[in-house]
Amino acid sequence: MDVNPAPREIIDDAELEVLDRYLRGHARDSDETMLLDGVHGMLTALAIGPDPALPEEWLPEVLHAPFEDPEQGAAVLGLLAKLNDSIPVELEGEMYEPVLGEVESGEPVHIHNDLSAAGWCEGFSRGIDLRAGIWEARLAEDGELLEMLGPIMALAVDEGVLTADVPIARLDDQEYEACLARIPDAVEAVAHYWRVRPPTERERTAGGGASSRSSAGLPTRRRGRWLH
Repeated sequence: MDVNPAPREIIDDAELEVLDRYLRGHARDSDETMLLDGVHGMLTALAIGPDPALPEEWLPEVLHAPFEDPEQGAAVLGLLAKLNDSIPVELEGEMYEPVLGEVESGEPVHIHNDLSAAGWCEGFSRGIDLRAGIWEARLAEDGELLEMLGPIMALAVDEGVLTADVPIARLDDQEYEACLARIPDAVEAVAHYWRVRPPTERERTAGGGASSRSSAGLPTRRRGRWLH
């Protein structure tokens, strides 16, 4: 009798394209809309963070209207679940790579192999928002965690997703590409950090208190709830 669990499947490129087309086709003209890169960033933050989130918590960040076609809705929900489940598998196999957005011609941003971290970073920050109290409590006390987040924070500030307390020079092309290349290592380091140093009960109940991002040195969010 084979007692080994069946290997978990990772979402493939064709499935990512289907999900990407759906999200683009149903995007709203607002700052709340996330495309595939943003969804991947949010799910990454939740996967590596201090406390898991149920689909009921993160799906409202992705889907903003009922499905017109139930069959299509079931397919989309299945793909979102598979994307979510793929992230821990990729981390375990040291295969994690962020889903980055493509830069459209003429956009006044960095162009590095036509990829941009803006959407992924926006989604990552929203994932942190869903567990903001725990993150804030720990970041206020442990600079090591903030250091691990360094490449992600640098990209987020550069893309305008976060606003630093003091002016920071834009990353040049080489620095931007270096930060992109460091995302997988940063993600794996943060995942390991929370595994070996899980949140305390005090941190779990800290969500109602005042934000401590200022003392932690963490930049503020340009939009949304990530503020101090």
